[in-house]
Amino acid sequence: MQVMPARFENLVASHLLKWVHYEQDVKGRDVELRYFRDTDRREVDFVVVERNVPVLCVECKWADVEVDRSLRYLKAKFPTCEAWQVSATGLKDYVTPDEIRVAPALRLLTRLV
Repeated sequence: MQVMPARFENLVASHLLKWVHYEQDVKGRDVELRYFRDTDRREVDFVVVERNVPVLCVECKWADVEVDRSLRYLKAKFPTCEAWQVSATGLKDYVTPDEIRVAPALRLLTRLV
């Protein structure tokens, strides 16, 4: 992995972890930050689970690309889970027919604490 994409992923991870800790400490929510990987090599960078049920899935990409197949899989498996594919340099901002939000990372990160 190149340095800049790795740093971008770490930036998103830091924001998500800060938000999870806030939700735990202030609101008493039973939430955790995890990642998803299965035996079929499907991976999603970040999954926030509440009582062991995914509530937020986030896949990081450096630029605008097609929606990740692993994110599509996880969204189909957990349809009520909010799913985002965020980019560092991309400009596209839309919602797919299967309700995955594709947007610049700033759109998601400004919603967090």
